[in-house]
Amino acid sequence: MADTNIIPTQSIRRNAGILRTSLNFFLLLRIMGIRSILAKPFASLIDKQTRQWSLQPVAFQERIRRSILLKAAQTQFGKDHHFNELESYDDFKLSVPVKDYEALKPYFDLVAEGKPDILWPGKPTYLSKTSGTTSGTKYIPVTKDSIPNHINSARNALLSYVHESGNSAFLDDKLIFLSGSPELDQKGGINTGRLSGIVNHHVPAYLKGNQMPSYTTNCIEDWEEKLDKIIDETIGEKMSLISGIPPWVQMYFDRIQARTGKKIKDVFPDFSLFVYGGVNFEPYRVKLFESIGKKIDSIELYPASEGFIAYQDSQHEQGMLMLLNSGIFYEFIPADEYFNERPTRLSIEEVELGKNYALIINSNAGLWGYSIGDTVKFVSKNPYRIVVSGRIKHFISAFGEHVIGEEVEKAMKATMDQFPEVELVEFTVAPQVTPKEGLPHHEWLVEFANPPSDFMTFSLRLDEHLQELNVYYNDLITGNILRTLVITPLKRNSFIEYMKSQGKLGGQNKVPRLSNDRKIADLINKYSID
Repeated sequence: MADTNIIPTQSIRRNAGILRTSLNFFLLLRIMGIRSILAKPFASLIDKQTRQWSLQPVAFQERIRRSILLKAAQTQFGKDHHFNELESYDDFKLSVPVKDYEALKPYFDLVAEGKPDILWPGKPTYLSKTSGTTSGTKYIPVTKDSIPNHINSARNALLSYVHESGNSAFLDDKLIFLSGSPELDQKGGINTGRLSGIVNHHVPAYLKGNQMPSYTTNCIEDWEEKLDKIIDETIGEKMSLISGIPPWVQMYFDRIQARTGKKIKDVFPDFSLFVYGGVNFEPYRVKLFESIGKKIDSIELYPASEGFIAYQDSQHEQGMLMLLNSGIFYEFIPADEYFNERPTRLSIEEVELGKNYALIINSNAGLWGYSIGDTVKFVSKNPYRIVVSGRIKHFISAFGEHVIGEEVEKAMKATMDQFPEVELVEFTVAPQVTPKEGLPHHEWLVEFANPPSDFMTFSLRLDEHLQELNVYYNDLITGNILRTLVITPLKRNSFIEYMKSQGKLGGQNKVPRLSNDRKIADLINKYSID
């Protein structure tokens, strides 16, 4: 649904009344089957609204830019950056620099102290707590105006699926969301917690009755204890939708299989839809579907504490629909220019297909010129669809090769396609600059559920695919500056044990796919198979 700060078309105003009526029906009618019946006209309405803004993306993005600047003009940030004098996008770029969390931390600290009118009028409704890199814990504001972006986007992703597939039966059965604790703390008088926990407080009432796990179980902080309780509650239930970050969903599946000795399809025969986000699904796809035991539909989401960016709107098209009418004005910096002193900044109408861009957001949560840290690539411009290609700071360039996450994941997938017996749990990659013997190389620390039958050939094919994807890496190999990659196989549950040792087991936490140093690699290496 369009953000309330955006001036909607008359048709959207008319549809808003229909939308509220539809929601009221959901709340009133609890008869078995009624959710799935009413979901279809509601999904049709949302699809109509989506097509309206997706056909006019540039106009809607400009409306958002003007609207959020106007509303934030009297905030401290707005005054510091002369918002009331900015007319064009060029004016905006000259006045508002691109910064990451660390660079904007003085403003965020004031917000977290409870000071009003810093980045957005008043105080935020929530602070979303997430792990930082150099700044420790980050506190991202979630405002009254930005909450619809998080809540409606997740809802619309499901309704988009209902509209395209005609499948709405899953709404009548049990739905599980593997997420962080919904318990909130206070910081500066503001409710504070993990984004998934905050969102849990806004699950629509018409879904509360079939949402799992229970609130009490969801509040358990210890991930392994929580997982056992979730299994206790869900085994025997009519589960139709399971949602979460793939590695933690896999852990849930593994424990169910260990307890029951059955495939997931036999434990949950009505399981028909998997919803995921947070990581590239491809490295986990084979093992997840092997655990499930049948092919089911899936929906990819791109949520972040800073905003809900995109969702998969089609089972037949590549990429996720970028949400260009949801309170966020986007900018894009060519990834290879990101660390330049004056990088190029582009609006949505200026992007090109197939290029990697660092994603910059300006939003009604009070984020301005904010570098979210991700890189995206457009796979369609009609409508605008993206894939997440990596993290701007997650790369290997110890020798100038600049290998990115997208490349190592594509190389791994291509190699696994040649070795169908291989099942992967997790992997991470780091440079080995000073090996005990031989040339420097890239070390791939890999936990296999089922290893390759010919380990040496698998390693060579993996290296060949990476060379095909990255010409600089190829030059270093052929020039004998680097040797071919080395795979270090890891013991079962190595990544679980590593994440547990870091206090990051479960929830929204992820292992970086690759690093330009050995901080993570050296810690994980102790789990290697001798």
